[in-house]
Amino acid sequence: MKHYTSIQDIDSLPQWVADARALKANSKAYKSLGENKTICLLFFNNSLRTRLSTQKAAMNLGLEVMVMNFGSEGWALEYEDGTIMDQGTSEHIKEAAKVVSQFCDIVAIRAFASLTDKEKDEAEVVLNGFKKYTTIPVVNMESSVGHPLQALADAITIGEQNTKERPKIVLSWAPHPKALPHAVANSFTEMMLKQNADFIITHPEGYELDTKITKGATIEHDQKKALENADFVYVKNWSSYKDYGKVINQDKNWMMTKDKLGNAKFMHCLPVRRNVVVEDAVLDSDQSIVIEQANNRTYAAQIVLKKILEKL
Repeated sequence: MKHYTSIQDIDSLPQWVADARALKANSKAYKSLGENKTICLLFFNNSLRTRLSTQKAAMNLGLEVMVMNFGSEGWALEYEDGTIMDQGTSEHIKEAAKVVSQFCDIVAIRAFASLTDKEKDEAEVVLNGFKKYTTIPVVNMESSVGHPLQALADAITIGEQNTKERPKIVLSWAPHPKALPHAVANSFTEMMLKQNADFIITHPEGYELDTKITKGATIEHDQKKALENADFVYVKNWSSYKDYGKVINQDKNWMMTKDKLGNAKFMHCLPVRRNVVVEDAVLDSDQSIVIEQANNRTYAAQIVLKKILEKL
């Protein structure tokens, strides 16, 4: 594996989860692996958990870390070939990516969807531009259509918390005042389809995700029915895929409550809007494992970086 840009880059999810949990038990065991090597974290969008966990993971492996908020500190990049650059962009991805390759051994990139141009978002122009023109491995810290580091952390968390051979796991849409991307829901779905689990996605009609991603998953529009006897409930908002990037329904009845949750464990990638996406009674209960999820972001990133470093 040279790059980690999708959950599909994982050859064996159970093995990766086992390896990550072993790293968690002894996080400094491979500190010499990254000696005299550097990772550059490029942020085109805001971050808390992704920034800190990836940096911590790199430090645990002995890597030097450079961080750049590209959106506010870097030149505006051009991604299309043959463009006459007489407007807002100052530097082409061809030069930028090759220059970054000279300064570090791995580059990790965070660049969200615009939610205005489906074709452009699905082309992953930022992530794929760097993959095309760098000479070093690329790690996806959330892109237009995927968040594979989060999904791997979710798999680690489920692995730690699960007590059943085949648990019931539900991904439930929740209301949100803003239009949010599909990346977390997409990668969680891709990850769950690799698990031995009864997996159900529930959302109001009109919020169907890309059917190429959800193929093989059960879709249920009745939230109450979907949540019956669930062992894990992952709550996340996303905007419409068909009516791309639009908020077509803000039904507050879809907020996760203690009553709906039943005996299930509650999961969310964070940040989360209290009493909009989920009520306080859920987040503040022993059933919430969102902090454990956040902690496992370090070990998800660390197992990815370890596997990349072993190939350098």
